[in-house]
Amino acid sequence: MRAAVCAEYGPPEIVEIRDLPSQPLAPGQVRVRVGAAAVNFPDVLLVANKYQISVPPPFVPGSEYAGVVTEIAGDTGEFIVGDRVTGTSLVGAFTEEVVAPAASLKAIPDGIDDRTAASFGVAHRTAYHTLRSVARLQPGERLVVLGAGGGVGLAAVQLGVALGASVTAVASSQDKLAVAEKYGAEHLIDHRAGDLRGALKQMLPEGADVVVDPVGGDLSVPALRSLGRGGRFVTVGYASGTIPEVPLNLVLVKGLHIMGFQFQDLDPDEYRRNEAELVDLLISGRAVPHIGAHYPLDEASRALRHVADGLAIGKVVVDIAR
Repeated sequence: MRAAVCAEYGPPEIVEIRDLPSQPLAPGQVRVRVGAAAVNFPDVLLVANKYQISVPPPFVPGSEYAGVVTEIAGDTGEFIVGDRVTGTSLVGAFTEEVVAPAASLKAIPDGIDDRTAASFGVAHRTAYHTLRSVARLQPGERLVVLGAGGGVGLAAVQLGVALGASVTAVASSQDKLAVAEKYGAEHLIDHRAGDLRGALKQMLPEGADVVVDPVGGDLSVPALRSLGRGGRFVTVGYASGTIPEVPLNLVLVKGLHIMGFQFQDLDPDEYRRNEAELVDLLISGRAVPHIGAHYPLDEASRALRHVADGLAIGKVVVDIAR
């Protein structure tokens, strides 16, 4: 099978296409012929060995994929050969075949193509669980989304609108903001055009209720200052590469709540509720990944570079099936 391989740490260009042997199946595992895989910013960091966790090379990058079950071993529950499935993992998606525990996979709803299914697993789940169970966003509240052109950010815009919030999108270009507006953002701010703090104050004179921040860096503190009394700030990641220093006196004076998102911290009942709601939103078309670019497997390194350079609008997909 062909796969994109990171043989040593470095920039995206270090990733190359190799022929690898197919893996044998253990009981409870299935083999998936991958149709499409999606790129996430942590994939870039793992290749560069700059993520919170190190994966020893050689490894196959990629954390979400969609395809068809071609082989099963032992008890695989509901899945049989021919089923269309999607899955997530730390690494291993940029390849023609994935071997995974059946329990780690989800069925792809009818009418959803591989690109859409592969792009939905990480960003939309992160954004929805963040909004629903961490920020506890309510209809009518004012939501600020940083990095609103990226995978998690644009998903948070879509899902915030679906949950009834008034969304302010903050992004680094007019092209990204145009897409955010298409998905329902009410206010648009290009943070490279000037004073983010001033722009947020002008658009939200009463203050925001919730900020979702997958970017960090210089954007975090101005967004934190935009919150009204008792506002909630959720940090999701640091795509800027910089972890911000937060003025805790501001948190004290305004009674703010700063929270982080991790899947493992979610209440099991809320997790199941959120997952069911997400599937309904996908099937109904109210929350569909925006795929801004796609590359063939042979150009997986270019797909990673596209994300690394901050050019992605929504999701970037690697087309695996030939």
